[in-house]
Parts: sequence; structure tokens; C-alpha cells
Amino acid sequence: MRSHDSTVQIPTPRRILTFWLPLLATWQMMSVEGPFLAAVIARMAEAKYNLAAYGVAFSLALIIESPIIMMMTASTALVKGKLSYVRLRNFTAVLNIGITVLMVVLVLPPVFRVVTEDLMKLPTEVARITHTATALLLPWPAAIGFRRFYQGLLIRSNLTRRVAWGTMIRLVAMSATALLLALSTSLPGAVVATAALSVGVVFEAVASRFMVHGTIRMLRDSDEDTSDVPEYPGIVRFYYPLALTSILALGVHPMVAFFLGQSRMPLESLAVMPVINSLVFIFRSFGLSYQEVAVSQLGSKLRHYLPVRNFALGLSLAAAAGLALVAFTPVAHLWFRQLSGLNEDLALFALLPTQLLVIMPATSVLLSFQRAILVVSKRTGTMTTATIVEVVLILIVLYTAIVHFDAIGAIAASIALLTGRMGANLFLLGPVNRARIAAAAQNEQTARTPEAA
Repeated sequence: MRSHDSTVQIPTPRRILTFWLPLLATWQMMSVEGPFLAAVIARMAEAKYNLAAYGVAFSLALIIESPIIMMMTASTALVKGKLSYVRLRNFTAVLNIGITVLMVVLVLPPVFRVVTEDLMKLPTEVARITHTATALLLPWPAAIGFRRFYQGLLIRSNLTRRVAWGTMIRLVAMSATALLLALSTSLPGAVVATAALSVGVVFEAVASRFMVHGTIRMLRDSDEDTSDVPEYPGIVRFYYPLALTSILALGVHPMVAFFLGQSRMPLESLAVMPVINSLVFIFRSFGLSYQEVAVSQLGSKLRHYLPVRNFALGLSLAAAAGLALVAFTPVAHLWFRQLSGLNEDLALFALLPTQLLVIMPATSVLLSFQRAILVVSKRTGTMTTATIVEVVLILIVLYTAIVHFDAIGAIAASIALLTGRMGANLFLLGPVNRARIAAAAQNEQTARTPEAA
């Protein structure tokens, strides 16, 4: 079996664009989920309480699923044949069992009360709705784990369009469930939203398994250099920094919710942040969808660094410009009032925090490109350190702004999130540059060998 790198052609802008667009479509479709569900909740009873409860429940589910979120990157990078496929599949299954158990423990009433009422200081009504909403997300983490593992296999096999089709199935199932429950039941809006999320992601996981069937059959029939396949301890060493990176990054969401609950105008901040994050996510998806593209296209020893970097530069400019076009024009009113369903006061309240985040999409593209270089160079540990830098900066800014300056929660959160991300980008400049220098030296040495000649 040929190595994956030998099948990677020199990535021209058009080739990268063709490879990336289905993955962008996947993330764009996922980015529609948040605004759609927020719009449904905003048009139901007790919208402010339910928007806040949905935001907290979703944040808690994100931190539980965080150890599995990088599985798509891992399968893209590691699976090359039958043995590597079986080992990473088994590793994924064990990890899925672990995070599902954690989710069950979280929704136990005594545990949940400590987390939401004692630690997060949520209002009693918000905490009550949040509990039911979180319980309905029990299938979420494991379904995410399996579908991201299978999607990585599809990406590695250049079948990115199938990834997009899987997400289309998810979006249709989610939307249909949300509308059916909203129109035919009296369930709280947050409960409707989380039930719809779970249904959608389970459908996507099942669809991904069907679509990857041919790829798995090819992997099982293929030969690979077993000496290059990591044992389970090796997989743990490779994946542990990736998982810790996601845990730290997604763990920020409940931490932010905690500080919002202690801030000036807490209920308004908790209500608008899910809507703001959904809008920013649309443009952050430009970068989020690029990480696996870069991992796949950089080639061994970063041979194709320049074209992949140049594409990332253009992508970052386009992403930031897109969010600016919304945040600083009347489109913002259309988004927050007409599409998201916020009342006039909440729509105005959301405007400044959104404008403060306008360059966040560009920093996301840069971070994905930096992470891809480290993954290809097998230097995943540095990613964890960068995320620690990001989280610490976010917490410092939040604490300072809210405790010492009595800042409005949503504004403090926007400043903190942007400061943390830029800190991570700056921290990774050195490690990424060292990885490039090392790869260039290896390429030069390879070129001088008799075999290369």
C-alpha cells in the first residue's frame, strides 16, 4: 500500500479550495444549528430563561465531549491501514464509554445542583430547566466521538463531500425534531433544543458509518508498515495532548458562564452570549474546517508548507471581513432581531460584544494552521501549553473586568475570549517556526541521499 503522503499532489489553491469547501459546508451547516435553535427558543415561552438554560446546558455538554473532539484530527493523521484502523477504533470506543459515564454522573441531581446552583450560581428557574436539557444530551458525546472518527477516515480518503452529506442529514433531523416538538408540545424551549441536537448528531453518526463502509473495507484489505503503527500507549501519548487541548478550550465555556452569572446584567449576558457565539461561529468555521485540510495537505516533513500557508492567509482575511460586514452594518439588526428573534433591548445589548470579536475568525484560521503543523510534526504537546496560555488569559481578563471593574458580562467575555486567543497565537509562533526549520533540514538531508538522487 502506498503511503498517504505519496498520494498527496502539490496543493494548488484550486485543489485546496476543492478539498476544503465540503468541510467548510459541514461546519457552516453546524453553525446554523445554534442560530436556528436560538430563534426557536426566542419565539417560545419564557425565552430569556430558556436561552440562558440552553447556553449553559450546551456548554456543559461541550466540556464533557471535549476529550473526543480531536478524534477527527487523529484518524486523519494516524490511520493508514488495517492495524492502525483497528487500534484507533478501539481507542475511540473506550474513550466514548468514559465520557458517557461522566455525562451520567453530571446529570445526577445532587451533582448537578452543586455544579449549577452552588458553583455557577444560576437562578433557580434557569438551573431547573438546564437540568432537563442537559439530561437530553446524554447521547451527544459518544455520537460525536464515533462520527468524528469516521469523518477523519473520509477526509484521509479524499471523500470530504460525504462528510458534508452527513452533516446535511444531521441538520435535517435536528430541524425537523425541533419544529415538531416546538409546535406539538409544551416543553420548555431549552428542552426542545437539546432533544433536537441529540437526535441530529445520532443520525449523523449512523450516516457517517454507512458512508465510510467502503473506506473501511479497503483499509482492512490493505497492508501497511506495522512498525510505523503506534501501540496503544503510543496512541495515548499522541492523543493525550490533543484531548487536553480540547478539554481546556471547551472548558472555558462553563467558566465564562460562571463569570457571566456574577457580572453586571447577568441574565441579559447569559441570554445573548449563545446568540453572539452562534454568529461568530459561522465565520470561525472557516478556520475550524481548515485544520484537517492542512493536516492532510501539508505532506510529510511539511513539504507543501507555502501553498497551505498562503491559502490560510487569504482565508483569515475573508473570515474577518465577513464578520465585520455583519457587525458594523444594518445586517446586525437583521441577524439579531429578525433571524435570532431577540427583542429590541437584547439585540442592542448584543451589538458591542459582537463588534469586539470581529477579528476572532482570523485568529481561528491561524490557530488551526499552527495546530496542523504541530500535528504533522508530532509535536502535539505544545498545543496543550498554548491552550493553557489562552485559558489563563481568559480567566485573568474575566476576573479583572468583572470583579474589579464591575464590567457588563457579555462585554467582558468578548474582550477575554479575544485576548486569550491572540495570546495562544503568539505563543505558538516560536514552536511552529522551530518545526518548520527542523522539517526543512530533514528535507535537505533527504535530498542529498543517493536514493533521492
